[in-house]
Amino acid sequence: MVKHIRKIVQIGWGFLTNAYVKGFLPGGQAIYTGALKRFCVPGMNCYSCPGALGACPIGSLQAALNERHRKFPFYVLGYLMAVGVFFGRFICGWLCLFGLLQELLYKIPVPKLTIPEKIDHMLRYLKYVVLAVLVIGLPLFYRGKYGAGEPFFCKYVCPVGTLEGGVPLVLLNSALRPALGFLFRWKMAILILCLTACVFIYRPFCRYICPLGAFYALFQKISVIRMTVDSGACTDCGLCKKTCPMRVDPQKQPNSPECIRCGECVKACPMHALSFTGPGRKKHAKEKKGEYVS
Repeated sequence: MVKHIRKIVQIGWGFLTNAYVKGFLPGGQAIYTGALKRFCVPGMNCYSCPGALGACPIGSLQAALNERHRKFPFYVLGYLMAVGVFFGRFICGWLCLFGLLQELLYKIPVPKLTIPEKIDHMLRYLKYVVLAVLVIGLPLFYRGKYGAGEPFFCKYVCPVGTLEGGVPLVLLNSALRPALGFLFRWKMAILILCLTACVFIYRPFCRYICPLGAFYALFQKISVIRMTVDSGACTDCGLCKKTCPMRVDPQKQPNSPECIRCGECVKACPMHALSFTGPGRKKHAKEKKGEYVS
């Protein structure tokens, strides 16, 4: 049970945030539109999913930027910043249902693909480009003939929305099927490509595409929940680096923007040199001797 605690939390959170069972029943209301939809969940979770009780923060941010009369999105940005400052990318590792799906697909026993380090390093910047251009830039500055923008990432890219929203709605509502066109086929192709890549690469969407992960990564080094290294206990065995599924070196960069706080390195360390700190928890005693690494 303890070994699989993270998976249990991921599954539990997924069910909790998509608990509108009525949306999946024949003849039921397709999408929940109650009061809870005014609030964002911390992870990627499509607003249009028939079971979704909350709103996706990326979708909400785009919706605010798309309005004809531009208003600063105080709530969404404030919410995202608060989550980022407190949790960092802990959300990615523990509260993202799409992240769980990627991990499960990676468990399929086939030869895995290792991206060369230099290429992998460059590709990781792509998610920041997606955040800056598709989530913020184009929705903010592009305006159609009616004066409103478009949610470019949600509309043209997001595989989470296709999987959680598009596919279930089409399956549940036969009236929508005749209206399906190029855009749906395009997004299905992206979803299939993404899910196929997950079989060979660990969490490729999280690594290279996810704008929410990119946003939270900006706060990783200052987040309340963070990782510490006891340099006095560390023997430089390199096991933490070998264990990390995100290809981070926890010894050198315990609070790397790429770390999703999965805790695999903490469990693998034979000397217990790695640990998480948070509110109310004291930093390791080695800090007093100047040996604390953050």
